[in-house]
Amino acid sequence: MKRIGYIGLGIMGSAMASNLLKAGFELTVWNRTRSRATGVLERGARWADSPAQVAATAEAICINVTDTPDVEQVIFGPGGIVEGNPGDIADLVVIDHSTISPAATRQFAQRLKEHGIHLLDAPVTGGDLGARNASLSVMVGGSPEIFDRCLPIFRAVGKAVTHVGPTGSGQACKACNQVLCAVNLLGVCEALALAKKEGLELEKMLAVTTAGAGNSWSLSNLGPQIAAGDMRPGFMIDLLNKDLRIVRSEMDQLGLPLPATALATELFRAAAVQGYGGNGTQAVSRLYAHLAAIEYAQR
Repeated sequence: MKRIGYIGLGIMGSAMASNLLKAGFELTVWNRTRSRATGVLERGARWADSPAQVAATAEAICINVTDTPDVEQVIFGPGGIVEGNPGDIADLVVIDHSTISPAATRQFAQRLKEHGIHLLDAPVTGGDLGARNASLSVMVGGSPEIFDRCLPIFRAVGKAVTHVGPTGSGQACKACNQVLCAVNLLGVCEALALAKKEGLELEKMLAVTTAGAGNSWSLSNLGPQIAAGDMRPGFMIDLLNKDLRIVRSEMDQLGLPLPATALATELFRAAAVQGYGGNGTQAVSRLYAHLAAIEYAQR
């Protein structure tokens, strides 16, 4: 596969598309807001006027959009991928890097199969830094044979690429990842609030704890941002809230109690209500600062 389409050029999508170009793939792109494609177009990508136009020549199409309805729209809606697949390109593959519902993913795969199109659900983790450095972890659900065909694509954007099971398994694995991210980050916020209240120098506290058993990605990467008052988004609270709604839906369907996840869901929702939805997930620390009557640096 050399001719790749890319749909969705936000923070993650733009970086991943750029890495596909660096790896030598021929790239055709589409985004609802064309101005966001400027960077990849300058690097050699071609613009398409619709997802259908992307599908007209691509051998595989990567999707990186916000939510389940957005994925459905770019695949099956007017001007969507299905509309543009001419049928003479054998075994077109749709690779969905979005984070959406596992159940909807399985339904989409069945609908695409009727058009002779394969679907791999392949959400990623590693944040904007991992996207820029092509060091993402990619968790893939779908046919093992189609996964093997698409490995060069995955290796252009990620370091850890794992086939985790049949269709929907990638999205289920991403739900597990988001539980870990949300709950771990609350621990980081609580530890920093305690350190601040005790009068510790946060930089020294972080130097010690990131070298010990309590370390995590959230502590190493978001801990210093919280201490510095840096709330800029690598991954927004609004997007994590969307992911936690997916987790909650799975919990309800499985009859699975996850009390720490339920608490995290309410706290991140509260952070959005307080006006932090467009900030990075580390902005949930502002709730703890209010509860503890402490102040971090402001930026």
